[in-house]
Amino acid sequence: MCGIVGYIGIHRAVPIILEGLKRLEYRGYDSAGLAVYCDDEQLVIRRAQGKLRNLEEAIRLNPVDGSYGIGHTRWATHGRPTEENAHPHRDCKGDIVVVHNGIVENYLALKQQLQHEGHVFKTETDTEIIAHLVEKHFEGNLEEAVRAAVKELTGVFALAVIARSDPYKIVAARNGPPVVIGIGDKEYFVASDVPAILSYTQDMFFLADGDMAILTPDGVSLCDFDGRGVHRQVSHILWNPIEAEKGGYQHFMLKEIFEQPRAVRDTTLGRVGQETGRIFLDEMEITPAEFAAFKQVKIIACGTSWHAGLSGKFMIEKLARIPCEVDYGSEFRYRDPIVIPGTLTIVISQSGETADTLAAQREAKSKGSRTLAICNVVGSMITREAAGTIYTHAGPEIGVASTKAFTCQLTALFILAMYLGQVNGNLGEEESRVLVQELVHLPGKLETVLSHDHLYEVLAKELHRTTDFLFLGRGVHFPIALEGALKLKEISYIHAEGYPAGEMKHGPNALIDEKLPVVVLATHDSSSAESCLLYDKTLSNIQEVKARDGIVVAIVTEGDDKVHKVADHVIEIPPSSELLTPILAIVPLQLLAYHIAVRRGCDVDQPRNLAKSVTVE
Repeated sequence: MCGIVGYIGIHRAVPIILEGLKRLEYRGYDSAGLAVYCDDEQLVIRRAQGKLRNLEEAIRLNPVDGSYGIGHTRWATHGRPTEENAHPHRDCKGDIVVVHNGIVENYLALKQQLQHEGHVFKTETDTEIIAHLVEKHFEGNLEEAVRAAVKELTGVFALAVIARSDPYKIVAARNGPPVVIGIGDKEYFVASDVPAILSYTQDMFFLADGDMAILTPDGVSLCDFDGRGVHRQVSHILWNPIEAEKGGYQHFMLKEIFEQPRAVRDTTLGRVGQETGRIFLDEMEITPAEFAAFKQVKIIACGTSWHAGLSGKFMIEKLARIPCEVDYGSEFRYRDPIVIPGTLTIVISQSGETADTLAAQREAKSKGSRTLAICNVVGSMITREAAGTIYTHAGPEIGVASTKAFTCQLTALFILAMYLGQVNGNLGEEESRVLVQELVHLPGKLETVLSHDHLYEVLAKELHRTTDFLFLGRGVHFPIALEGALKLKEISYIHAEGYPAGEMKHGPNALIDEKLPVVVLATHDSSSAESCLLYDKTLSNIQEVKARDGIVVAIVTEGDDKVHKVADHVIEIPPSSELLTPILAIVPLQLLAYHIAVRRGCDVDQPRNLAKSVTVE
C-alpha cells in the first residue's frame, strides 16, 4: 500500500519524483523519502517522518538533486512510522538503495542469516532485508543481483533498486503489488500507480507477477526472474492529467463526489442502445451463449466494492433471475468455496490490484469458474487475469474514501445484470427500454442531488459532535446503509453502523436515545409494489426510532408526504427505478460524511491508518 516513483531521463530527477509522490500520497503518508544519483557520482538520500511536505521541507533546507533516482511514500507495516524506518533503505556500505511496497514474510529468517554473515541492520523494517540481500549477490551487475535476491524472498513485493557501482540504471520487480512503467521522450518512469506519472507520459504498461524491468537512459528492457526476455503491450492511458488535480475544490473527495454525474455517464456511454434497450459488452472472451448458460453468480470484493457487490446481487437476481452470492475477497479462498459448473465469478476492484480480491479470483479460476472484472484501471492485474472486463470510466480517484468509483461500480453492475437478463431471456425488450431510459437520465438526477450541497453543511453543523450513528435500509438499500456508515467512520472517525431496518427489534433498538442520529433510507419506486411495501415497513421503523427519542435523518423520494411528518431532517432525491435509486441515495450520505469530517477538522483525503489501494493481505 506504499507508493513508489522512479525516474531516469534528460531532466532533473528530484522535482519529478516529488511530484509523483504527491500523486501517490493516498497510498501511504506515514513517512516519505527519496534517493538520487548526484553529479558527483554519489547516492544521496533524504527522508522525513510524516507527510510529504516534511520531506519537501527537508530538501529545501538541505538541497539535493541528480540525474535519476527513486522515491517512496510509506504506509507502515513493519516498524513504526519514523524517519529511521522511512524508505529508501540501504545496504551496509550505502551503495545499494531500495524502495519497496509489500511484505517480506520470511524476513526474520533472512535477517538472522544475513546477520550471521556479518550484515549490520539499522531499522525495524522488512525492506532493509532486501537491500542487504542485493548487496550479498552484487558482483557488478545490478539486475543479476536483484534477480538472485528476489528468489530468496517469500511474500509480496514491488521493488525499485539503484546502485552506485552500476550507475544509470533502475531495476524494478513485481510479485503482487502493482508496478507501472512509463515510456516518455528520452525519459522513463516506474511507479505504483498511473496518476504518479500521467503528467509526463500517457504511454505505459503494468508489469506482471515475476517480471523485472531495467530502466536506463536508452530505454526499458524486460525479463522474468530467471532472466528470460518478456514482452508487455504498451497502453495509451486516456485519463487527462488535469483530472487528477483538485480543480478548485477544497478536497479531492469533494471533487470526486461532484464528478459522479460525468463518471456515471461515461461508464454508460457506448454500452446501451437507447432506442432498443439492448446492452453491448465488448472485448469479452466469454461468449453470449456462455453468459446465457450461467447458473450461478459469485461476486467477490472488499470494502466499498463489497457493498457495490451486495447491491449487484439484488440487480442480478431481479433482472436475470440467477442466484447470486457475495463474498469478501479476504474470506473467499480460506473456506474452500464450492464452485459449481456454470458459475460466473465477478471480481470488483477500483485499482485492479487488491491483493485479497486477486487471490480470490485465482481461487475461483482454479475451481473452473470464468471470471469477469469490474475495474477502473486499464491493464491492471485483475483485468489481465479475467475473461472479460467492464471498465468503470471514473477517472483517477485520489481520495482514500471511494465515492465516484462506487457509483460507477453500481452502474456497471446494473448494465451487467441487464445483459445477463437479456441473453438468458428473463428481461424483455419493453422493460429493457424503460430501464435504459432510467439509466440515461441518471446523471442529470445526480446533478440535482449535488445542487443541494449546502443542506449537508447545515446538517453537519448540528450533528458533527455526536459519537455514534446508525444507518438503516431495506432491500437494495441495506448495502447503501452499510456504505454510508463506512464513509462516515472512514473520514470523520465517528463510530457508525449499517443495519437492515427490519432487524431493529433484534438488538439495535437498545442503542436509541435522544443523542443518537439514525439515518434511514426511505425512498420508494411508485411503479413497484414491492418497493412500496418496503417503504411502508421502513416508515414503521422510523416511527419506532421516534418513539425512543432518536434523531431521524431520512432520505426520501421527491414529493414524499409521510416521512416529513415524523422525521427530524428530510433529504429528497429524484424518483428513479428501484434498482437505480441506490446510485442517487448514496450521494447525500457521501456529502453528509464529508461535511461532518470537515467540521471536525479531519484529514478528509488521507484518513488515519488507511490507504487507497490494499495491495497486501
